[in-house]
Amino acid sequence: MHPAYSVIFFTTASGAGYGLLALLALAAIAGLVPPNFWLGLVGMGLALGLVSAGLLSSTGHLGRPERAWRAFSQWRTSWLSREGVAAVATYVPTGLFAIGWIFLQRVDGWVAVAGVLAAIGAVVTICTTAMIYASLKPVAEWHTPYTLPSYLILAAMSGAVLLNALLAAFSVGFPALTVIALAATLLGWAWKRLVWMQNARMVMPATLNSATGLTGGAVRSIEWPHTEANYLLKEMGYRIARKHAARLRLIAQVTAFLLPALLLALSLLVGGPVGILAALAAVPVQLGGLLVERWLFFAEARHVVRLYYGV
Repeated sequence: MHPAYSVIFFTTASGAGYGLLALLALAAIAGLVPPNFWLGLVGMGLALGLVSAGLLSSTGHLGRPERAWRAFSQWRTSWLSREGVAAVATYVPTGLFAIGWIFLQRVDGWVAVAGVLAAIGAVVTICTTAMIYASLKPVAEWHTPYTLPSYLILAAMSGAVLLNALLAAFSVGFPALTVIALAATLLGWAWKRLVWMQNARMVMPATLNSATGLTGGAVRSIEWPHTEANYLLKEMGYRIARKHAARLRLIAQVTAFLLPALLLALSLLVGGPVGILAALAAVPVQLGGLLVERWLFFAEARHVVRLYYGV
């Protein structure tokens, strides 16, 4: 599949934003972080900024972005529509929670209820985003039980690393959160390797023989029915060389998982200014690696329509 940069940024930014939103809200309600004005302003602003930037960037892949609002009407049958509804609905409790924390400096009562609803909305939105891809039967690499957990794990991982850096910057971090962020990063690494191994064993769900109903011999495509590349070839006929995929996988593993894990371990063991810098450095390194991982998620996906063109 053609890796659209707008969608790559969207899935990376919104996943990190929703992960941060859910963890920050739950941590504040549990009393693990103080209802400090600046902490709430920066934390909620960062979470909402990432989510909003991601959602806005996703419209760049639409042929007619001005008609994006029409997608909301198809929530009964479309995961894309459900994602939009869930994303917009999550803004309501998130806004109420932010008002209560930032301006009233309280995270109890109705503010706590709003925070729980915001965390639930964040998780639901991530699930709907994942299901957009997991529901596509023609793409074998996406239509698996691994896609939904992948989105949830990576969102929790990047959200935990963001929250750890945020609290470290405000000198209110606690070792347990760093351990959670480190464990989530290692879990994300192990899960991603498991997904890649599963994809390596995967075969296309159809062949030219099964598509044409011809069971005798080997059916092959001789020539295309047109002389120029069309939309299907551009979007679904994208291919990446195996050597490039292997190199990018290595880069993704090092930057999205290995280096952030080492930086988190350093932050946990050293502490002080060096520990704070390590916690802060883990954020851009990991987000950059996740952009590479997300690019591979699209580039390595194979749509069955490629059989029609023999590619």
